[in-house]
Amino acid sequence: MTPDRVYAQSTGTGGEQLAVVPDWRSRWRMLIGKLHVVSTDQDQQVLLDKLSTAGRPITVAFVNAHAMNLAARDEVFFQHLMEADVLLRDGVGMRILMRMLGTAPGLNMNGTDFIPLLLDGFQERSVAMFGTTKPFLEAAAAALRERGRALPVTLLDGFQPQAAYLQVAGHVKPELVVLGMGMPKQEGVAAELRSAMGFPVVTVCGGAIIDFLGGKVTRAPRCVRLLGLEWFYRLCLEPRRLFGRYVVGNPAFVARALLVALGR
Repeated sequence: MTPDRVYAQSTGTGGEQLAVVPDWRSRWRMLIGKLHVVSTDQDQQVLLDKLSTAGRPITVAFVNAHAMNLAARDEVFFQHLMEADVLLRDGVGMRILMRMLGTAPGLNMNGTDFIPLLLDGFQERSVAMFGTTKPFLEAAAAALRERGRALPVTLLDGFQPQAAYLQVAGHVKPELVVLGMGMPKQEGVAAELRSAMGFPVVTVCGGAIIDFLGGKVTRAPRCVRLLGLEWFYRLCLEPRRLFGRYVVGNPAFVARALLVALGR
């Protein structure tokens, strides 16, 4: 087993202290242990109610097979996930991994289904969307208006420097921020918003949610989603962009999952 690495970290007072960087197996176990498992629809509603009445900055993030692969090689991304207040299990790969480790996986809490429900709890409240490109941002905002959901008051594309999102959020003070920049950028922005905002705000890492709402990306048919194969549907639609994530990433995830399970 690869040992944890130890490095010198500045204390901010001119000295140094030793900090331990966990190896990827330890990171995976820590992420599994941090997951907020939602077992029933009632549990999900309790979580939605809690988020819609939060009195402090809260970050919601999702962990799927791609996130686990990134966390295995990116220490900063791993730390951003660990800093999230609510970490949710997303995808069939995570369900299989959790069962291999003897942990109940609960419901599949993918952002594409969960975030529209979260938006329902922010009717007539200040909402911001940061991510994707301008045409799809505007289309997503229009789609929400048509559905009678929250009206985003602030739109900013996903290709701005991190400071731009902090500046806009600090000025507008939204109660909900939906990030649609993809991993690992959105988790980094969420971590900065959580630490910098001095007012109650829920920041949710949504991946492709704005593209889905704006019509850039279509959902798989329900029967495909129920089989846990939406990833394959998306791969067929965007093979060049998603080849590395799924064709290369899925076997890597399975191999790591087996190593972690055997290491129990």
